[in-house]
Amino acid sequence: MKKIVLIGASGFVGSAILNEALNRGITVTAIVRDPSKINVQNDNLKVVKADVSSAAEVAKVSAGADAVISAYNPGWTNPAIYEETLKVYPAILEGVKKSGIKRLLIVGGAGTLFVAPGVRVVDSGAIPEEIMGGVKSLGEFYLDTLMNEKQIDWVFFSPAGSLEPGERTGHYRLGKDDLIVNDKGESKISVQDYAKAMVDELENPQHHQERFTIGY
Repeated sequence: MKKIVLIGASGFVGSAILNEALNRGITVTAIVRDPSKINVQNDNLKVVKADVSSAAEVAKVSAGADAVISAYNPGWTNPAIYEETLKVYPAILEGVKKSGIKRLLIVGGAGTLFVAPGVRVVDSGAIPEEIMGGVKSLGEFYLDTLMNEKQIDWVFFSPAGSLEPGERTGHYRLGKDDLIVNDKGESKISVQDYAKAMVDELENPQHHQERFTIGY
């Protein structure tokens, strides 16, 4: 039986991952800023309020788990999202390492995926300016910090360009560094299918110290 820590469990992606994990009988410690936002009742669920900007606190709440999944996001409307992402994610990484856990799965972004040789999504003009701070900061953390991390077995799971509520179909494609598009040129995935693929990776690891992505 897997025992995991899920950071950001009350958010859009985090809540989908929480439901997927609990439905598979995985024991989850859900780390949130506001425990009242978790309205799921399950014998395998423990909800903990913690400050994930503190590596020591992350290490304390993570101790004893098999893996950590992080869906941390300061909030897309947070004016300090760029600064907070680049402050908090290194603390999460350091805390997981201090806890002795060897596996860290991160909900990534699509910004650093390639849409053409040498051209990333973030450089394509497709990203609205109002979310650029969050996209850029998560991309910088991946490129500048995670890609140099050799101590822990991490993965950075980038969604398709459009990640929306939908159905858990189980029918999708996985890739590495290139944006996955359908025959109409659209890059889409439901949050339910994203969560399924994330928990599949948790239970049956296929990627190690690398990024992968998903799309229909």
